[in-house]
Amino acid sequence: MAPPSTSTTSPLSRLLLSLPKPGAARPARASPPPPCQDSSKSPASGLVIRRREAAAAVLSSAVLSRFLLLLPAAADAVEGGECPLEVAPSGLAFCDRVVGTGAAAQQGQLIKAHYTGRLEDGTVFDSSYKRGKPLTFRVGVGEVIKGWDQGIVGGEGIPPMLAGGKRTLKLPPALAYGEKGAGCRGWEPTSCVIPPNSTLLFDVEYVGRAIS
Repeated sequence: MAPPSTSTTSPLSRLLLSLPKPGAARPARASPPPPCQDSSKSPASGLVIRRREAAAAVLSSAVLSRFLLLLPAAADAVEGGECPLEVAPSGLAFCDRVVGTGAAAQQGQLIKAHYTGRLEDGTVFDSSYKRGKPLTFRVGVGEVIKGWDQGIVGGEGIPPMLAGGKRTLKLPPALAYGEKGAGCRGWEPTSCVIPPNSTLLFDVEYVGRAIS
């Protein structure tokens, strides 16, 4: 059973408390005519060269513009799409969707974190975003499930989260609620919000230190 929390949370929340800039096109230098040819007598050759230069400039601009348009989409794919998970020796898997720019989380600190918790089938069982208030707890001292402490403070090959960062965590049952599950209303596993031996996925946003 998780220690009592000083903050007001939902029942399930209390369970947790256990390229380069484009430049102007550089005109190509026209090749000199062959020594045997008098350029002054071939006005059509200069016109052909200028047309080729214009076509090359238009093509280069189109390719560069399309490439620059793809950059924001690539960034969104990292933050909101698939995120390749790295597995630590403890079995916890993690992926940083957004690396924060603030101070690193430290053991024993009172912090605030937003989260969305999901089962492996995609079922969302809890979310602080829906309540409009981040979860406040002391990290690294056993107030939350083990996977949260490891996933936020770091250790065993996992870097600590930085304030403002967003990280996806995949917790094996041993680092989550184990054989008992959580939110159970009877003896049947189907009565549990989190069934026994569940692997859990959390999208965690480390807001920063909380004022005690």
